[in-house]
Order: sequence, then C-alpha cells, then structure tokens
Amino acid sequence: MNNNDTIFALSSGHGKSGVAVIRVSGDDLRDLFLRITNRKSADARHAYFATMRDTAGDVIDQIVATYFVAPHSFTGTDVIEIYSHGAPAVVEKVFEYLRNTGARMADAGEFSRRAFYNNKMDLADVDGLAALLDAQTDAQRRSALQSMMGGDSEIYNSWRGQMIEISAYAAAILDYADDELPANIGDTIRTKTQKLYDEITDALARYAAVRAIRGGFNVVLTGETNVGKSSLFNAMLGANRAIVSDIPGTTRDVVSATLDIGGYMVNLSDTAGLRETNDTIEKIGIERTQSEIDSADIIINVRTPDDTPQPPPHPNKNTICVVNKSDLTNAPRADNIIYVSAKNGDGVSELTNAIREKISAIATAAQNGVAVNARTHGLLSDAARELKSAIDAPETNYDIFSEHTRRAADAIGKILGTITANEVLDATFSQLCLGK
Repeated sequence: MNNNDTIFALSSGHGKSGVAVIRVSGDDLRDLFLRITNRKSADARHAYFATMRDTAGDVIDQIVATYFVAPHSFTGTDVIEIYSHGAPAVVEKVFEYLRNTGARMADAGEFSRRAFYNNKMDLADVDGLAALLDAQTDAQRRSALQSMMGGDSEIYNSWRGQMIEISAYAAAILDYADDELPANIGDTIRTKTQKLYDEITDALARYAAVRAIRGGFNVVLTGETNVGKSSLFNAMLGANRAIVSDIPGTTRDVVSATLDIGGYMVNLSDTAGLRETNDTIEKIGIERTQSEIDSADIIINVRTPDDTPQPPPHPNKNTICVVNKSDLTNAPRADNIIYVSAKNGDGVSELTNAIREKISAIATAAQNGVAVNARTHGLLSDAARELKSAIDAPETNYDIFSEHTRRAADAIGKILGTITANEVLDATFSQLCLGK
C-alpha cells in the first residue's frame, strides 16, 4: 500500500442504481480533473456537468464532477468525486478510464486510512464510521454517529490530557521543592486520578449495553417442551420460521431471527424445551439452550395456563414471564405476567412492548459517555488497571505513580491512534468497505 498512489473506488452502493459516486484520491489531481471534464480550467469545490470520454473519444457517460484541493477534503489529499449513472457497465467504464491514467483500485478502508494519516480522523472516528456503515436500526445509527462525529474522541482526548498532566506533576514532585509546586499537589493529583478511574470503570460497565445496541439484543424464548415457544416465535416474526408440532421435543436446535423492536435490533432465538431426556440429539439441543440463556440480554420464560406458577428460573437475568395458549382458559390472570395466544395473536403486541421497555432500560446506560467496542474495551481495561496501580502506590512513591499514569495515557493514545502499531491499523480499516 503506497500513500502516494492515486486510488479510486465506488463510494456508493454496488449494483444497479440511479447514480453512482466514484471517489478518487491522490496528489495534484487538477490535470486529471480537467481531462475528465474536458475543461481548460476549473475551481475547487464547484460541481461541473460534463460529457466524459475515453481515450478514443467515445462517450462514457454524462457526469457531474467535483474537485477538492488538499488539505480541504475528506482524506486531506486532492479528491475528485464523479457522479455518473449507476449502471454497472457505466461504472466499470469509468474504472477502466481511471486505470488507464495510472490510478489503482483502493483497498478496503484506504480512503479513511489516508484521512487518519492526514489528521482528518482518529481511530475512534473510524470505529464510529464502521459502526454507521453496519447500522440497521435507529439506535445503532445514533450510537455510531456519536463516535463518528467526534463525541468519543473529545472524551478520550480529555482523559489522555489529564493523565499526561497528572504524570508530569507526579514527576515534578520528585524534582522540585514544595514551594515551587502548587499547594497540596500530591492530594490533588490523587483525587484527579481516582475521578478518572471512576469514569473509565463506568464506561467499561456500559460495554454490554453498547454491544447490545450495535450487535443486537439477545432475546431468548425458554420453557419446558410443548408450551408453544416455536408458535410464539413465529407469531412474533409474522412468519413460519420454526417447525411447530404437538410432539414434545420437536425443537432440538436454536432457531434465530433478527427483527427491529422500537428502533433496536433484536436477535430472537427459539430454543429446545427444557426437560429430562435420554435422546442424545435432544440433549445437545438443551445444552445449546443453556448457552443461549447464558448470553441472553432478555429471557422470555414461556409456560401454559396448566403449569403451576413458579418464580422465574433465571433470577439474575432480565426475564419476562409469559403464559401462552391463553385462549384455552378463562382463569383469573396474575399481575406481572403477559398472557398471549400464539395461535390467534392475542397479547403478542403487549409482549413486544414489554421487550421494548426492557431494552430501553438497558440502552439508557449507553446514552452518555463513550461507545465502548471490542477494540477499545481492552485498552480501556489497560488504562483502568494502570490508574488503579497508581492509586494503590505508596504516597511517597511518585516515580511509580507517574509511570502508571503515563502508561494509562498511552492506552488511551492507542484508542485514538496517536500511539499504535500497523497491525492495529490494518484490523481497524479492514472493517470498512471500498470507497470509505
């Protein structure tokens, strides 16, 4: 990968479309822009209508093109954006033209990598862009935008700046007399370090909520055999995805589907009924059920009107208690239980609302502060561990205190990309598609 190459890629979606956006990045692209638009002069940041022709003079397409001069572009390099018709044949012909000029197809995420190297983005912004490109629900969109538009970077930069300052003051305590330093500086930096530690551990505690927003909330239907879990699963989806039968133990594996509830992605799973069995295959299904329960954000515990009321079987989990087949009984209804009939759809909307309320309560934890992902979780954990070591250091050991707070600042620097390794960059930018 050469950062001096002229690169191009389709920035809009692949396949047939009304308009395609083709992005070009490189050094000093003015002459290329003039050739593309058949003009003798052009101003930056202006849109020009043109008939684009190949080297033989044949028409490729009628286009609109714009030229951005470094450093005033997304990548910080010169950039050309070509808006052509979105037919695949047209796009390929534009690509052929660009290849003939010496440009090459960009690697995945290469435009964003250039933006990173030119200080147009940091890695927290890149994480947000990757999450936005994957967003399927409104909650995912909002979470990703917070990261992409600098909200996370602002917090990380503040934390890192404070850590560097604390480390410097701790080192200064060793080198300067008391009358040359601010009063009570030792107590002050310890108080600030404790505050930073608390803020970072709070962010780490929000990780599960952020993970659920971005990856989907895991909602699992559980219960004994033949209580109608599969019928309820189908009713919630509005489609026949799971096999339904009166034979106990029909569901032997986990059946999953994705749906949008209140703007949140939900990974809904139908599981094997829980019971004692000698059937080897069914036992495997029950083991998988337990695995789904362990990773669930919300459990829907399903039973029938004939079952004896019992406390929720998973007291440490967010659980919704549901009585299915409610159309078969007129018995009094208990509080805190949702009565549904998968057969005729009664109560399904009430169940969906209950799921949405529980999800909203979980998601509230992720609304403020940084959106922690798998990459940043490990680095934040490193920073928290170093801050805790500084806090626990003997009061007179300011050299140790300074070293631990410096290491914490380095961990945050790795989140932002101010301190990083090539393999970290490769993993981060490879999440992005071509043209981003």
